[in-house]
Amino acid sequence: MTSSSTIRSDEVARFNRLSATWWNRTGPMRPLHVVNELRLGHVLEQIAERFGRPVGALQGLRIADVGCGAGLMCEPLAARGALVVGIDAAANNIAAARLHSKAAGLHIDYRIGEPDAALQDGESFDVLLLLEVVEHVDDMPAFVRDAVAHLAPGGLLLASTINRTLRSYLAAIVGAEMVFRVLPRGTHRWAQFVQPEELAQAAAACGLSPGERRGMAYLPTVHRAWWTRGLSVNYIASFSKPGNANAQGRVSDLSLSVGKG
Repeated sequence: MTSSSTIRSDEVARFNRLSATWWNRTGPMRPLHVVNELRLGHVLEQIAERFGRPVGALQGLRIADVGCGAGLMCEPLAARGALVVGIDAAANNIAAARLHSKAAGLHIDYRIGEPDAALQDGESFDVLLLLEVVEHVDDMPAFVRDAVAHLAPGGLLLASTINRTLRSYLAAIVGAEMVFRVLPRGTHRWAQFVQPEELAQAAAACGLSPGERRGMAYLPTVHRAWWTRGLSVNYIASFSKPGNANAQGRVSDLSLSVGKG
């Protein structure tokens, strides 16, 4: 950790306690599995559009998943040929991720810490994922800045989070945590939810240009998620960094490290 840590210690402790449940599709993390399946398709489409590739063709692309948990997104990306680095501040999450990826025969470079501590100076990525993480940090703009410092020219940032609205409080906290109990109590703090404009401002301060924004709905009673036009609760936004976005055929500087899993 650096002296300007953006990660809350209580969040790290809570996710450490939940680490053993990440890959249980019917346990406390079931909503994440449902959402991840929907979100994966969008991530693949955005990458294909940005880099001019067929959907799902990730060979040679360098992807960093910051706040990766136990690797729910890292694994399908690595399985499609991407060179993936997964970063999480909770050591138990990374331990669970390493065990699961090893059992799956996937080579993913998992690291513990925040972006500016876990990533090396000069290390850059074609795609940067900040999925359901910016609402768990104390200083969202600083967290985004530290991560985007490692986005290559022409690179793509995809960030998903929860909007700070009355509707999101009722849906994500009252509904999901208190009534239906599909998420552990205390998973979210409404005050730290991130409005789309706030996320866009943080990205713009890093020199990124906005792309598509898409809302998402989740029905806890049947564990079903789908895309919506409204951004009042969950949403995902894409941003691009100026430069050449053609990463095809580029030799990755991660090729010597990803085999460590």
